[in-house]
Amino acid sequence: MRKQALATALVAAILGPGLAACGGDDDDDGGSGGGKQIALLLPETKTTRYEAHDRPAFEAEVQRLCPDCEVIYANASQDATKQQTQAEAAITKGADVLVLDAVDAKSATATVDRAKQSNIPVLAYDRLISGTDIDFYVSFENVRQGRLQGQSLLDGLGSDPSGQSIVMINGSPTDPAAGEYKKGAHEVLDKSGVDIAKEYDTPDWSPDKAQREMEQAITALGKGKVAGVYSANDGMAGGAIAALKGAGVDPSSVPITGGDAEVAALQRILIGEQYATIYLTIRKEAEVAAQLAVPAARGEKPPADLLNAKVDNGAGEVPSALLTPVPVTKGNMADTVIKDGFYEPSEICTGKFAKACQEAGIG
Repeated sequence: MRKQALATALVAAILGPGLAACGGDDDDDGGSGGGKQIALLLPETKTTRYEAHDRPAFEAEVQRLCPDCEVIYANASQDATKQQTQAEAAITKGADVLVLDAVDAKSATATVDRAKQSNIPVLAYDRLISGTDIDFYVSFENVRQGRLQGQSLLDGLGSDPSGQSIVMINGSPTDPAAGEYKKGAHEVLDKSGVDIAKEYDTPDWSPDKAQREMEQAITALGKGKVAGVYSANDGMAGGAIAALKGAGVDPSSVPITGGDAEVAALQRILIGEQYATIYLTIRKEAEVAAQLAVPAARGEKPPADLLNAKVDNGAGEVPSALLTPVPVTKGNMADTVIKDGFYEPSEICTGKFAKACQEAGIG
């Protein structure tokens, strides 16, 4: 009993405050039926979606499908080594399936291999893990998202974008999704005639680093020479906007893209500081992941209608569920994120944004 208590304490210490268990409190250790343990390992907190949307939607759907199941949750705070430790702790605790949104897709192969040694299925969530045997992949059509972002920027530049100088702020080079967004954006921008004057791959998707990159671009090009900014997500768009403001440039004069439909970005769009974002139906993504994870934990096949594609990850064709991203501007905000209930008007239409909400038909 003393050894068991010490082992339990060790696992708790490894899990730390960032790894919490939610769900049933039964003593089932993984037999058939309920009582399964599902590990949800998310990558970071700088992007608000993970704690605000992915985690609660996933946990709620698991609870709906399997009231006796337990969700073992951890967020790695953008630390790949920490995520490996969290995964090992979840495996030690008895996880029946790993749902893994990798901080670093390359280093995550070791985590997948470790899970496979214990016959634990792995679902790659939001970010593809290449070169190893994963069971499922749930994400959005990332190349298409990049195309949509690129086209949104062109729309913001007007009828003749040819020759106008833009800055590209891409996502983290360790995130395969960032590379796919970048690929899609280039497919649209490269043939448009715009001048991609400066381009950056931003470690950790960091808004602070994006701000410094934008400051460097303004210094190199001149503050009057930046006609538009492609940003792969909303947090980095916020950093770019801060840099423009710091240089005395009105961001409403420079169309800026984003992604993730964060509240702050939607508010910026309403007042003209950001041109567009991408609405990812994150709630649906998390629910689909749960709908795959529960039967995987039980050793059952998933519902056939969930999987609509196969994605080659270099180790095989991975059964995948790919969702469609939706561009959002001031003109369609009411019919997208508000109509779907992703946000309530009261979350967006606060203080100085109330009037802009009324103008956009929100509230």
